[in-house]
Amino acid sequence: MNAIECKGLSKQFEKNFALQEAEVKIPENRIIGVLGPNGAGKSTFFRLLVGQIKSNTGEIHVLGQKPSWELNHQIAYLPDRARWYLDYSVEKTIEYGKNFLPGFQEDKAYDLADRMKLDASMMTASMSKGQEAKLMLILCMAREVPLVILDEPFAGIDMIAKEQIMETIIDLASEREQTILISTHEIAETEGLFDYVVFFKEGKVILSGDVEELRGQQGSLQSIYRELYR
Repeated sequence: MNAIECKGLSKQFEKNFALQEAEVKIPENRIIGVLGPNGAGKSTFFRLLVGQIKSNTGEIHVLGQKPSWELNHQIAYLPDRARWYLDYSVEKTIEYGKNFLPGFQEDKAYDLADRMKLDASMMTASMSKGQEAKLMLILCMAREVPLVILDEPFAGIDMIAKEQIMETIIDLASEREQTILISTHEIAETEGLFDYVVFFKEGKVILSGDVEELRGQQGSLQSIYRELYR
């Protein structure tokens, strides 16, 4: 089964195409790397999946449905450069999740906060970028929903924070039937995280497939990336 199917997907902003006739099928219950340089179309692709914007042409099916407000109850989405309220503590953030986010598990959120060394009383205003990234991740990963979309969750944070976040993603994926899409430029550090990858270039999907099969055919993801974008 596929979690996502797109055909002939195009999105134009004024005179520029962010996506051009993109086609992809993404299997369910895997950790998916969505890879490519800045401007390749990754964030636009994610925004289309959650219905924030509409395509100019093409078809999108997410969890067997067209994007809609109702469908978003089944999706946890972390946008690129997302920030949280400065006057919120970790505890207040978890309370927010419990009250407003479908599928949010309060016990799991506190477990994740403990694992990531975020004290319940810690305020967002006093957090480092890595700590805030962990808090935003908790809002997504504490939700038991079939699809999680994380746009650049590792950007600008230190190596230890990255490792903690990746370990958390892997552990949760092993516990649930959940498809997790992650865009990142950190290919070397995150290569072991992915089961399946989709490479975007100039708004098109130029390569996708099972990671182990691609490695067997073409080498590491890092070497494939260099070959595709040099």
